[in-house]
Amino acid sequence: MSTNLPLRGLRVLDLTSGAAEACGRYLADLGADVLLVEPPGGSPSRADSIGFGLRNANKRGVVLDLTEAQGRERLLTLAGEVDIVVESLPREVLAAGVTPEALLAAHPGLVVVSVTDFGRTGPYADYVGTDAVLAAMGGVLSRSGLPGRPPLLPPSGIVAQTVAVHAALAALVALAKRLRTGAGELVDVSAFEAVVHGFDPGFGTQGSAAAGRKESFPRDRPDAAAFYPVFPCADGHVRIALLAPRQWQSMFDWLGRPEEFADPKYNHIAVRFEASDRLHPLIAAHFANTPRAELVAEGTRRGIPISAVLSPSEVLAADHFAASGALVDAEIVDGVSARVPHGYLSVDGERAGLRHRAPRVGEHDGEPLPAADRLTSVDLPGDGEGPLSGLRVLDLGVIVFGAELTRLLADQGADVLKIENSAFPDGLRQTRKNSTMNASFAWGARNKRGLGLDLRSEEGRAIVRELVRTADVVTGNFKPGTLESLGLSFEQLVEINPRIIVSDSSAFGSRGPWSDRMGYGPLVRGACGVSTLWRYPEGDPDHDTYCDGSTVYPDHIAAHVGAVGVVAALLNRARTGRGAGLELAQADVAVVHLGPLLAQESLYPGSVGPARAPEPGGAGAGVYPCAGDDEWVVVDVRDEADAKRLAEVTGGEALEAWTAGRTPAEAAQVLQAAGVPAGPMLRLPDQLTDPQLVERGAFRTLEHPELKAPIPTNAHLARFSTIPDPPLRPAPLPGEHTVEIATHELGFDEARVAALIEAGVLQVPAAPDAD
Repeated sequence: MSTNLPLRGLRVLDLTSGAAEACGRYLADLGADVLLVEPPGGSPSRADSIGFGLRNANKRGVVLDLTEAQGRERLLTLAGEVDIVVESLPREVLAAGVTPEALLAAHPGLVVVSVTDFGRTGPYADYVGTDAVLAAMGGVLSRSGLPGRPPLLPPSGIVAQTVAVHAALAALVALAKRLRTGAGELVDVSAFEAVVHGFDPGFGTQGSAAAGRKESFPRDRPDAAAFYPVFPCADGHVRIALLAPRQWQSMFDWLGRPEEFADPKYNHIAVRFEASDRLHPLIAAHFANTPRAELVAEGTRRGIPISAVLSPSEVLAADHFAASGALVDAEIVDGVSARVPHGYLSVDGERAGLRHRAPRVGEHDGEPLPAADRLTSVDLPGDGEGPLSGLRVLDLGVIVFGAELTRLLADQGADVLKIENSAFPDGLRQTRKNSTMNASFAWGARNKRGLGLDLRSEEGRAIVRELVRTADVVTGNFKPGTLESLGLSFEQLVEINPRIIVSDSSAFGSRGPWSDRMGYGPLVRGACGVSTLWRYPEGDPDHDTYCDGSTVYPDHIAAHVGAVGVVAALLNRARTGRGAGLELAQADVAVVHLGPLLAQESLYPGSVGPARAPEPGGAGAGVYPCAGDDEWVVVDVRDEADAKRLAEVTGGEALEAWTAGRTPAEAAQVLQAAGVPAGPMLRLPDQLTDPQLVERGAFRTLEHPELKAPIPTNAHLARFSTIPDPPLRPAPLPGEHTVEIATHELGFDEARVAALIEAGVLQVPAAPDAD
């Protein structure tokens, strides 16, 4: 095992089955010794050999019969030898006394992470939440598909992986607290809440393209085709994402400067959206006869965000993913080899990815836990309430990913300094004209302090380097090479502070032929196969309409992936005294999430495409109409037992007719009571009054003096037994804390601060306009 992996020495007992297994996989990728416990005969999730193999690679495996006293005794012994237990145990095992509470009572220093579909409390506690059900209730479905048509479920796997990464972060946050205090923690992770708050939250940060859309939440599902349009070309499709005025000007030049769009008003995203019925046909005609590769090369040369829209088979064959190491040919489970993803991120230049296949049933029975350099403490100063209090983070990040990564750290007590230049405001600030604050920025920058600084000047860069001397983490998400050009790469900063951790993220990473491309979430989705799979099935008249335009995936969950890496590196630093350089490509996140589909396509070419509705009486997830206008329920038949239960409920009536006579909530409630996975399509405002989310306190109210009214916001990462919900300090105005930081953290005297402000190196909030 590599000595660079930050979680080496961490011991994890994995009592999960199904989608939750991916939580332990990510911890194992980062070096943890993860021991998977299966029942006699193996886990039921082995029926999906590809999915099981990918979720359980890098783990060891044992068999314990937890319905028997001997098995339970052995489990309690093992629990005393590990740091974290992750569980999603079935009801019969819980009824036998193997509960999270019992594990924690036996070992008070243990971190026990309970991953359930809807949480361990509340009116839906006994509901079943599959990928499709969680997509419906988590707000994903209500922003997908064409108006007037049935909404579309996202590609299989990306919702489940969202939950797993969310749980991994909650586990490490709880571990940091345990290492501070010695006291264990019970972590209640609700998959439902993880999707609501972690996939693409309606009440969370939005990309700068939100300038073209209303911040309110209309009832109708959006026609998202104009947001990030896809155009046919000579040999496929390409997508563009024109956000900044300079990008539009480059596109305008490429089109031959048509007089119709010469007015400067078209520099604004909102105006271009309104004119899409005239602008997009012009672009389509310009692209129609040119091959994809030529369009992407020329667009990239011009500084236009553009990508090919690839199918799963094309993703598998792409030179970029081979060169970057994102995809490899490997054995994932005994006797099954495929082309598969090779991990989320790199640590000090080494991929934290696939090292060995998933274990055979009971492969490591009788083996002792390996000797390890255990994590025993953290080296963070301060005694604040948050598990990460005492940390200082220099936040150079922008837009959704940049905001979310450091917001997750700030919520847990880190002192995050949001560094920005007033001449180039963060895209989140630009979602409204002439405004320094909006809901999107307020969500993403809560609990942070603001430092206005001109990084283009040598003095500004020198100030950052001075802050690095006492900082713990630096984050950025720019085009590869940007931090190096500023003198702020890991290799440069570690010379100043050997303990510094630098998280550098981009769309496609620093290695491979796509590394020079501009990238936003829509381009990542197009290039990684997500867009091709998120559309109506072949044969449908709208098959060529790509329906992923209104989501911000994978930005939010990629930020969770990055936060797991940062916290893991901080824990490792407590043992080694050394910092780490972390690199994350958002494209790799999407590739990992599509891993089972990509592996299937590599084994059975042509087998993977957009999902089809199940045949009547057959297995699969379907979206069915309900009483009312554009009201829908998802029903997911997993097996013959579900099919039998469904037939008993409907009495032989066609399912579509049965649901049409009921509201989505009524249909879902009846089906769930019978044990059939089902969930209503919740629109975003519905989440604020949903009984389960209300009961579990999933939302709180965020106030900001610059906003007209309070806004709902994410209340917590998970429900912890002792870790309090994060504070809700308002997001900073540009440069709001510049003087405070320069005086207290840098030790500058009043005269020097004033001189730097006069020179524009330091920046403070603009004076209010005179009445």
